[in-house]
Amino acid sequence: MKLLIFPAKLVAMVCFALAVMAGAQEPLTLHQAIQQALGHNPEGRVSGAGIREATASASLARTALLPQVSFTEDISRGDDPVYVFGSKLRQNQFAQSDLSLNALNRPEPLGNFATRLSGSWVAFDSFKTQKDIHGADLMKQSALSSDKAVNQKIVFDVVEAYQSVLYAERQLEIAQHEQDTAEALFASVNDHVKAGLAVESDRMSAQVDVASRKQRVIEAQGGLEIAWAQLRLAMGVTDLQVTKLRPIEEHSFPQNALEQELEVAQKRRPDLASLNQARNAQAAAVSSAKMGFGPRVSAYGNWEQDRPAFAGSGGSNWVAGVQIGIDLTPFRKRAQLAKETATKERTDAQFAAYQQHVRLEVSQAHIQRQTAQLSLATARAAIDQATESLRILRNRYGAGLATITDLLRAEDAERESQSNYWRAVYGNTMAYAQLLFATGTLTPDAAEELQ
Repeated sequence: MKLLIFPAKLVAMVCFALAVMAGAQEPLTLHQAIQQALGHNPEGRVSGAGIREATASASLARTALLPQVSFTEDISRGDDPVYVFGSKLRQNQFAQSDLSLNALNRPEPLGNFATRLSGSWVAFDSFKTQKDIHGADLMKQSALSSDKAVNQKIVFDVVEAYQSVLYAERQLEIAQHEQDTAEALFASVNDHVKAGLAVESDRMSAQVDVASRKQRVIEAQGGLEIAWAQLRLAMGVTDLQVTKLRPIEEHSFPQNALEQELEVAQKRRPDLASLNQARNAQAAAVSSAKMGFGPRVSAYGNWEQDRPAFAGSGGSNWVAGVQIGIDLTPFRKRAQLAKETATKERTDAQFAAYQQHVRLEVSQAHIQRQTAQLSLATARAAIDQATESLRILRNRYGAGLATITDLLRAEDAERESQSNYWRAVYGNTMAYAQLLFATGTLTPDAAEELQ
């Protein structure tokens, strides 16, 4: 008999141990969520492709410094007099008989296999290529800075979604606690009615309050599901399972003067740096357009072998030279310069406007940060007052000195104070995160301060 019971007990113990291990799963930290988002968010992949594109463009600009070499194999046949005359000369097949008028005017069809190796190199183009390379390098730096800005936006979105989940969890806890309290109150009122210490309307009011609390629980559950959906979207992980998170907590964050935060933003904002680098690249494009009016010096060479048959023997020749060119009618270059100049004026204006926009963003974030701190202090004091008021009214109702309406109002006020407190905690954290984002300092390491 013992042999039959022992395996069943062993299986039960193993199942219990597995359940405990599953319940002891480590909570998903904010740092882990950010790291997953940086690796999976599609916006990050788009930004990475932009970096590779800018890098390729910088490499492409440098190819103008290299010589251009080409190889061709040309196979032709015809009886054009000029073609036949020239081909025989290049093949070293020209004879005395080819000088007769009949042979010159009506030659027999001739085939030619020409192998050519040609090359060219721009030795000097008034430094236009160097300006193009400099501009391409600046655009590459702009793409790198833009990638940093995208990463910071991803970090901010994850922080916002993660904190929303924490806040929604607290809201659900409050709603469930209030539902339990309302059910306990209903049971107490029901006992009072049966004992003749309360009227039927008190029981009906308590019953309505229970239904209202259940509705709030349902709404809180829906809010939590929406918050998890937003976190999945921010992380770029559509199959992210609902896991345990570290509860939301009140934090105290450092505070700096507005002018100091504005100065940090001017130095650290990656999107501002990206726009400034693009503006400098456009200045290089204007310089390149101006250099296009200067002289151009290039060297060229050509070697050719011509044969009457593919595998036969023939003659070879070569030509090499240096070419100096100046555009005497640079109408297209003038239009290009006007276009690049207008584009530079536009980018300069955009940069100046964006500097003002950044200043406004930092100022707003600074004010919201101060407001969030004051709201948190107010909510902290209000929750203590509401809790004490509810305690007094419960005692008064138990002694028959207060009505059920007074008690329910005190319950609502206490619940509202708790909800406002955690909303203030969430708002304080997000206000600080918004300030870090506005100043360009919201990195994954800096986000550690938010949890």
